[in-house]
Amino acid sequence: MARKKQTNNPAASSGRLGEFGSAIAQIAEEKGIAKEKVIETVEAALAAAYKKDYGKRGQHIKAMFDEVTGGARFFKLLEVVDETTREFLTEEDVAGEKEAKEKKDARDVAPKTKKEKQEGGKSETEEEKIPRFSPERDIVVEEARKIKKGVKVGDVLEIELESKSDYGRIAAQTAKQVIIQKIREAERDSMFKEYKEKEGEVINGVIQRIEGRTVFVDLGKSAGALFPSEQVETENYRIGKRLKVYLLKVESDPKGPGITLSRSHPEIIRKLFELEVPEIFSGTVEIKAIAREAGSRAKIAVASRDEGVDPIGSCVGQKGTRVQAVIDELGGEKIDIIEWNDSPEKFISAALSPANVLSIEADEENRAAKVKVPADQLSLAIGRRGQNVRLAARLTGWSIDMIGETPEGEALKEDQKDETAAEVSAESGKEKDDLDKPKEE
Repeated sequence: MARKKQTNNPAASSGRLGEFGSAIAQIAEEKGIAKEKVIETVEAALAAAYKKDYGKRGQHIKAMFDEVTGGARFFKLLEVVDETTREFLTEEDVAGEKEAKEKKDARDVAPKTKKEKQEGGKSETEEEKIPRFSPERDIVVEEARKIKKGVKVGDVLEIELESKSDYGRIAAQTAKQVIIQKIREAERDSMFKEYKEKEGEVINGVIQRIEGRTVFVDLGKSAGALFPSEQVETENYRIGKRLKVYLLKVESDPKGPGITLSRSHPEIIRKLFELEVPEIFSGTVEIKAIAREAGSRAKIAVASRDEGVDPIGSCVGQKGTRVQAVIDELGGEKIDIIEWNDSPEKFISAALSPANVLSIEADEENRAAKVKVPADQLSLAIGRRGQNVRLAARLTGWSIDMIGETPEGEALKEDQKDETAAEVSAESGKEKDDLDKPKEE
């Protein structure tokens, strides 16, 4: 059977190169990594294959891939060294070390006495030894200057090697493993960088699986974890459900970017309002403070940088459409929108809405306030289980002591309040008086 003649048709060669170039571009696009990174991966694979078949164990081989011609050039890298950076051994030294190693191996095989075992655990402090000279990766400075003038210790010489085109099965397998590993590393780095830039943003996701109490959300190129501490107790999570999640933290992980998500973080409210309210997105209206009890109620303080823009009206929207969209996304969580004020008295008064405030005694040094409200509105100001005053304290950063005043102008005594007073610390957000306890007889 006649052998088929090889053709040197430039058009055919050009076609193969075009296919190779398009394959590189396709990998870069699919994996979301730079084209230059793919070419670096190909060069690392070619260098590994060359070293496997034609190089030596201690050599450092570098490959340079030509994207235009599809060929590759190979170089041996040699570091320029001298007596201060490398240890030079004579043949006698090598022979002596070999003999000493054989004796040591023989001692290790022989049974040891109790004393020898105890002494064997002790190691003498040895000075750090400099690396030994290796002709495969090092070259002395005198020899290096014969090849290239002006080189100095620490420089790296690149000596071109003969190009090869035939590689064995093991070398090809080595190249394949290098490409797979390098592409995976580049893909992980690319995904980590992409999601790291989105840290602190709200993104869309679909619940992929649930393991125990941890919910895993598919974000597109990667998946994030919604841990129990970042979930909302009143929400029902099921596989296939679409939801917006707050990208809390992105960490580097060998298996890919470790993404921690949140549905309970207060900042998710800010980001959702940015999506729904153009004035917030543009910076005309600013959310100055947020206090939230996830799944139940939240208070936000807003301010306008333009006198002609109503901050509360902008957030509420026509017929409440804007704020309702945020409430729906948060599963019906109630949101109170109040106007920010630099005056502590006015700000605290607004934060305690819907209750009417009669007077406020503010201690700015201790950031504590005594607030008087009508006796019939004290329970409204405190809220269910102290929630209203607790959120107001968190929002303003002040500790608030509620006092109910009778129509005659006298404050209620301690034993007359009956679930109508509470003191809340802004730091702890917890009531100091237990409102749920029955009044003692």
